[in-house]
Amino acid sequence: MSKLTKWLFKESSVVSLVSIVIGLAFGAVIMLIGNYNPILAYTSLFNKAFGDWYSLGETIRQITPLIFTGLSVAFAFRTGLFNIGAEGQFIMGSLAAAFIGIQFQLPWYVHIPFAMIVGGLVGGLWGAIAGYLKAARGVHEVITTIMLNWIALHVANYVVRAYLLEPNQMRSKFMHESAWLNNAGLAQMFGNSRIHFGIVVALLLALIFYMILWKTKQGYELRAVGFNPHAAEYAGINVNVSMVKAMLISGIFAGIGGASEAMGVFHYQSISSAFPGYGLMGIAVALIGRNTPLGVILSAVLLGILTYGAAGIKFGAGVPEELVDIIIALIIFFVAASASVNWLLKLFANRKKEAS
Repeated sequence: MSKLTKWLFKESSVVSLVSIVIGLAFGAVIMLIGNYNPILAYTSLFNKAFGDWYSLGETIRQITPLIFTGLSVAFAFRTGLFNIGAEGQFIMGSLAAAFIGIQFQLPWYVHIPFAMIVGGLVGGLWGAIAGYLKAARGVHEVITTIMLNWIALHVANYVVRAYLLEPNQMRSKFMHESAWLNNAGLAQMFGNSRIHFGIVVALLLALIFYMILWKTKQGYELRAVGFNPHAAEYAGINVNVSMVKAMLISGIFAGIGGASEAMGVFHYQSISSAFPGYGLMGIAVALIGRNTPLGVILSAVLLGILTYGAAGIKFGAGVPEELVDIIIALIIFFVAASASVNWLLKLFANRKKEAS
């Protein structure tokens, strides 16, 4: 508990917490300007997220993919890379898991880990492409990961149409039940919601994230490259190999997230014209969580509550649910403008000292 307290009250964490409060406060001001009741709106939002067992299950379901993609982006950030491609890695992981779930018939205790591992590896290899291009050709990973997102979307659509299509449907066939990550007992506990065991996998990956970066020699080298690649190279670390490894591991996190979503929620792969959005939201999760595993989990919880509870402010208080996007954007803005938040905190602390 003391470690958790220290983490919550260290400077970077306080900045995130204050940014969240400021974002919610600005959201309340916007509601007042629009003649809405902010207290009713926030109450309705939380009632939507936690009002009954079904809502709680759906909120956890919404949080789960955000943890995966948040970890993916945070891992890359920690190693000095900008993984804007968690969206594409998520899609490729989902596609790979769906392929394994449809094409193979195995016992559940083999099928589930097999599909999840393949999904993670495909997502990791998709991320490693950007890492290789950065290391071998100096191509900035922001450009390659953005382009790989679109390539992943259309590759997934092609594979579904060519090999997995359910006749007369815009989706693949259903995965065999032995590859499902949810079950009837768990769903019934949460009011027949779509909650699944992916949340357990996500929390385990957060622990693995911590163990890799802070408890292994390889993690030390990856963080060293992130701090200063020139100093790391001078110390004998192969910077190019580290870049590829970092993007591979980062992609694995997102790929497992995609596999979890396919196996736990939909049980098929859709033909999509747009991104699911979890990878892009993962950037916000990582930023607010300050690229730490615990921070990512807490940030995913916050954004999961806000996104799922958005319908509550619409029906409970008549507030347009798009306002939640504005609140999330404000939180990200103040987290990014950490210098301004630090200035406000120091100003408040100085005034408190003068008053005493």
